[in-house]
Parts: sequence; C-alpha cells; structure tokens
Amino acid sequence: MKAIALTHYLPSDHPHCFIETELPDPTPGPRDLLVRVKATSINPVDTKVRAPKAKVEATPRVLGWDAVGEVVAVGHEVTLFKAGDRVWYAGDISRPGSNSALQLVDERIAALAPKTLSDLEAAALPLTAITAWETLFERIGLTSESEGRLLIIGGAGGVGSIAIQLARQLTRMEVIATASRPETRDWCLAMGAHQVVSHHKLQEELAGLGISQLDAIFCTNATEQHWNAMASLIRPFGHICTIAESSEPWDLGLLKAKSVTFSQEFMFTRSLFQTPDMIEQHKLLGRVAALLDQGVLKSTLTRTLPELTPASLAQAHRELEAGRMVGKLVIDMSGFAS
Repeated sequence: MKAIALTHYLPSDHPHCFIETELPDPTPGPRDLLVRVKATSINPVDTKVRAPKAKVEATPRVLGWDAVGEVVAVGHEVTLFKAGDRVWYAGDISRPGSNSALQLVDERIAALAPKTLSDLEAAALPLTAITAWETLFERIGLTSESEGRLLIIGGAGGVGSIAIQLARQLTRMEVIATASRPETRDWCLAMGAHQVVSHHKLQEELAGLGISQLDAIFCTNATEQHWNAMASLIRPFGHICTIAESSEPWDLGLLKAKSVTFSQEFMFTRSLFQTPDMIEQHKLLGRVAALLDQGVLKSTLTRTLPELTPASLAQAHRELEAGRMVGKLVIDMSGFAS
C-alpha cells in the first residue's frame, strides 16, 4: 500500500521531512478493522512525535491520529462492524497511523462516522472530541447538572473548540475561553463560549468580568506558563486538568491549601495500555456522532488540503507548529491510491 512516512526525525521545513513509500498491506488481528482511509487531520501530537531527534527508523514510520474511512476487512473476533461500514477514530499511538491508504484499528476505539458530515468534516473531530470528553466528563467529572464556571485555556484550538461546545451543550456551566486575537475570540464565541478573555491578561480580564474564582480549569497548552494564575483562580476543592506537557516541574504545593484536584489527560492511555474499558472510546465516539447528526455539535474543520503528499503533510505540520491554527486542518485522501 502507499503511505507517507518518515525514517529520520527532521524539521518540518526539511525537504526530506516525509517520504512516499510502499508498505505491505496490513493484515487484521482478531479485533482489528482494516480501513481504507478517506480523510485524516493533523494534531499537535503529530508534530511532537515528528520533532527532530537522533533516532532513525529501520522501516518507515507512519504518523497520523485521526481518520474517517471505509472498513474493507475485519478480524475474526470483530462483532461491532462489517465490511462497508464508514467509521471514524483517532487510532493508537503505538501502531502505524492514518497517513496511509490502509490502516488497522481496534474495533473498541472506533465508531460509525456521523451520517450528516462529509469525510473531511468528520475527520476533524475524533482525537479532539475524545480528549475533550474524557477531560470534562471523566477527569473533571462534569455532568448534565453541573453548574459553576469552567475556564478553557486555548479555546480556539482543536481541543478547545470542541470542549467549548461539549461544555456549553451538555452541562450548565458558564464557559469562559481564552483567546487573544479578534478572529480567535470570534471563533470561541461561535463555538458557544459565554465569555472570552485573553490568556495574556487572564486574571485582569476575569476581574473585569467580576470573576475572582473558577470551579474548574481545562488547560490545553502551556501549562507552566499559566500555572500560577490557575492556582490563584481555582476555588477551594476545584479541579484543574491539563493535556499539555511541561518542560519544568509543576509546583503542586500551590494547590495544597485549597485541596484542589489536579489531573492529566492523555487520550491514548486506553489503547496504549489495553485497559479493560477500551470500549468506552467506541461508545464515546458513538455519542458524539449522534450529537453531530442531531445538530447539537458542529465540525471544527477550518482548513483543507486537497491531497496527501510529503509536501502537503510537511506543510500541515508547519502550520500547526506556527501556533496560530483556528479549529482543525484536514487532508483529503479520497484520491490516495493503495
């Protein structure tokens, strides 16, 4: 099969950052779906995995953790899907990714794709929807009855965009997002944020709104940069959750006096460790698909590249690394031959 892959971990502006290669067609394991990929989107995890380092792969490594496609074959233990089904998923970071004509994915982390969305619109969402859902409803523990104030730091990014929608539509929380540019502020409001403040003047602008404390904080980027402000703003017994790594240790002592809960979210944990509840991601994606088909949620697609090539994939990585993306960038793979 045809794939866009890497053997060396190079800067995204290097002419050989990605290569086109031919790999053997994958064979499904017992619970695997073999999917012909129709669209894939780019996430920060792609750029972090590809980041320059001395390691060299003996065989080409395929990245990509978001896909919509058609099931062409199934493993002998598969019960949830059949050939011909249109599915969506974020995949497993320990397995070959979606930048290829064919991909294997465990049925427990895939679901039927939303019927009302195109392949491109749907491909924008799996990884970010899983991340946001697990953070809001599993880590922080929000419910449909939850009230209070939720701050989402990084509201215009892929995760922030769907997190705003989920919190606004499925809870009673007042949703406050951070954004610093006019276009990102407008985007957050369009996603459903009640208020938007600048992360550069976080405490000052919240004070201007009469807000001195928050019930929950979801940090999607630069955790160390916002740590002191979050520790100051979170209420006693509140909850802070982050998906962003840090190059420096977090001072958890700042949370002690308030008995604050701090947690981290990594949406690949279930597949990486084959946890007994892996199928929860299948269920979660099914719920999100239903909400999209009902018009409760909408796609966060904002940018499309017409084909998958080494050059277009490198371009997508550069755009994410620039740190100015609004919503999600998706690559059309409908013409990507196997």
